[in-house]
Amino acid sequence: MPNRPDQAGEPEFRVEIDQNRFLPIGRSEVHAVVSVASNSPILVGTSVRASEVIIIDTSGSMYGEKLNAAKQAARAAIEALRDGVNFAVVAGHRTAQMIYPTEQHLVKVDSETRAEALAAVGTLRADGGTRMGTWLTRAAELFTPVDEGIKHAILLTDGQNNELPEEFERVLRRVAGTFVCDCRGVGTDWKVDELRRIDAALLGGGPGIIADPADMAADFRAMAQASMGKSVADVALRLWTPHNAVVRYVKQVAPTVQDLSGRAVERVAQAGDYPTGSWGTESRDYHVCVEVSPGDPGRQLRAGWVRVVIPGEHGIDDHVLASGNILAEWTTDEARATEINPRVAHYTGQVELAQAIQDGLAARRDGDEDVATTRLGRAVALAHESGNEETAKLLERVVDVIDPVTGTVRLKPTVDKVDEMTLDTNSTRTVRTRPRPSGEEPGESPGPG
Repeated sequence: MPNRPDQAGEPEFRVEIDQNRFLPIGRSEVHAVVSVASNSPILVGTSVRASEVIIIDTSGSMYGEKLNAAKQAARAAIEALRDGVNFAVVAGHRTAQMIYPTEQHLVKVDSETRAEALAAVGTLRADGGTRMGTWLTRAAELFTPVDEGIKHAILLTDGQNNELPEEFERVLRRVAGTFVCDCRGVGTDWKVDELRRIDAALLGGGPGIIADPADMAADFRAMAQASMGKSVADVALRLWTPHNAVVRYVKQVAPTVQDLSGRAVERVAQAGDYPTGSWGTESRDYHVCVEVSPGDPGRQLRAGWVRVVIPGEHGIDDHVLASGNILAEWTTDEARATEINPRVAHYTGQVELAQAIQDGLAARRDGDEDVATTRLGRAVALAHESGNEETAKLLERVVDVIDPVTGTVRLKPTVDKVDEMTLDTNSTRTVRTRPRPSGEEPGESPGPG
């Protein structure tokens, strides 16, 4: 079946559910953090099918040091690919130009094609504009004949998209979910929001800034190696809910914030499949909120059934990798009903932190100092409370922190553009909660369910 890994080569998945299942009488919202972890076997040879497209911005603004660094970065990525992987290199400007191979198709990595691609990268020249939608369309076309396996792209740009916003949005809707794309911006003349929209549509690991072109090769090598570490593609988080229930949201909350709420596909009755992309050895956390009909004291309900699946065609012959239950029980015990699960509270704060940073930076750019101070102050308080030290340090480059506990801050009169964009790109990266106390039992169900 398409996208079905060999039994010997697939990761082992595990699901754990953290929540307070007890609800006060009359309440209907059920919150849970769904933790999904996979342990991938060591990849050997070409046992896992994979395809990689490297997209290098070669618009006129890339001239000089940035283009030279981009060539080195592309070569580093090519050298990191396993033999047998399908790949291509694309130059992005006003069109999407095939650099290697010169025809529009993927080729397999071997000693000969690798050497040819490394040489072809040397022909990259800076000229023309920036049309990211065209580049993504070409990548999707290259991946189309590949009916299974890992499909990953790396996209590098240094500028702002020249396409009309509505044209760009049409492309993002068309290619959404067809492959995974990690985006990088070099310098400070590109827009974080544009790469964030690509990242959201194509389930990347969060956009990143390369402030110094000299760091580009190491970043590209790491992205290619991470892609080579994936061993199963097109994994979905399937959420079943009872009749009359409403799914309020499903958000990935670690390692990055990604709202999946509008991405559900109904393949089986009463269940939505939320795309999660490709997996290797890693763990991710999801915050699920379901609204159910309130119950009487003592009533127990399965408010959600979460399964990690590789969907079969038309909902038939699905491959279930792990599962867990989200529960609800109504009680008159006020202490039980009002207890907030620490992990739910933590990730609620992390999502708010990301939004506060983005709102604050947007207000600062718009010249609204009051809103910027309020929102960035809130971000400082949330970062301090959650122990997100990296984000706290980045915030200190944008505001003077007077009291981190209350979030009392003062905007810095001048801020380096690199510092602002680094904070913006890192806003969706979260920290995990501390390890669960020994003896505490999460709701879980390992293995196929």
